[in-house]
Amino acid sequence: MRTGKSHTRTMETAIRKSRKDEGFTLIEVLIAISIFAVGLLAVAAMQTSAIQVNSSAAQLTELNTWGMDKLEQLMGLPYTDPLLDTAGNTHQDPPTAGGFTVRWVITNGTTAAGTPVPGNKLIEIFVTGKGKTLRLVCLKSQSL
Repeated sequence: MRTGKSHTRTMETAIRKSRKDEGFTLIEVLIAISIFAVGLLAVAAMQTSAIQVNSSAAQLTELNTWGMDKLEQLMGLPYTDPLLDTAGNTHQDPPTAGGFTVRWVITNGTTAAGTPVPGNKLIEIFVTGKGKTLRLVCLKSQSL
């Protein structure tokens, strides 16, 4: 069994320790705020970069959509259609509502060495708008 005196000493020791560790110094608080501020600045810079990349990706997606739409339209035409004529090979649609220009070039299909391949037409589609240009390439073959 404890006596009253030993119990009092334990209480006094606990009180002294807690007074000693009451709070942080001003220097510690300033260092913590500085570290926190640097972290916030890094997050803000990352957020700005993410917004720019997201905007660029949206523009490229829109260009790709216009290009693929034209490619599907041209691939659905018969091989002898005037829009696929290689003589007047540069064609252009009127600018779209979004300000995009869709242009396509039809040439005779060739191998990598430049040798013509009969019955093939090379379709190159160029979509330009919002400061970017996208190029799509496809080969259309004549049906047998």
